[in-house]
Amino acid sequence: MPADFPAWDRVYAFFRRWRDNELIGEFHDRLRGQVRQREGRNAEPTAAIIDSQSVKGAASVPAASRGFDGGKKINGRKRHIIVGTLGLLLMVLVTSADTRDRDAAYGMLERLRARYRKIALVWADGGYTGRLVDWAREKLRLTVEIVKRSDDMRGFVVLPRRWVVERTLSWLVRSRRLARDYETLTASSEAVALWSMTMLMGRRLARHRARPAAGRSDPQVLCLPR
Repeated sequence: MPADFPAWDRVYAFFRRWRDNELIGEFHDRLRGQVRQREGRNAEPTAAIIDSQSVKGAASVPAASRGFDGGKKINGRKRHIIVGTLGLLLMVLVTSADTRDRDAAYGMLERLRARYRKIALVWADGGYTGRLVDWAREKLRLTVEIVKRSDDMRGFVVLPRRWVVERTLSWLVRSRRLARDYETLTASSEAVALWSMTMLMGRRLARHRARPAAGRSDPQVLCLPR
């Protein structure tokens, strides 16, 4: 803990209270709505992108919630995220690294449809092909469009729509706490991801509100929502 913070157990008590009462998610979602409106978008998204990221698990991650991702050769956990077209986080789910993307997507898409009624289209990579696409269309009335790499592609290539969620994953790992998974509970890992995006959106709003108003030489007073 930083030297100017209270004792760790007091800090963790606040963190746990916000996590268990879902206050972190509520605060995060309010900021996301403000950022979207500042960018000229509606507060509610109409399309999304889904992807996952495997990260190494620290010694504090119990065996019951960790696994081995054979494709990435990583022993730890996997973050499954859904973002809007601006790359802002809509949903996060943390599982063991051996969980297949399609298996996690079933529950996530169902929750996404119930929470964001305006979303009708979700872009995904080849890991989500198969029965998931038909299931989403028939059960959720949700179109899952697969964006695949061409066989003749070599090296790094920016793919339509997929680059948005991949950029968000890179934003997350820039937070030191998310460089690997240190949390005993997956719920804590999800909460830390929300806090990381909350800080990013807070900085965006702060820069916007600190700009000088038209015809004025003094900057606007920063006033984040309480």
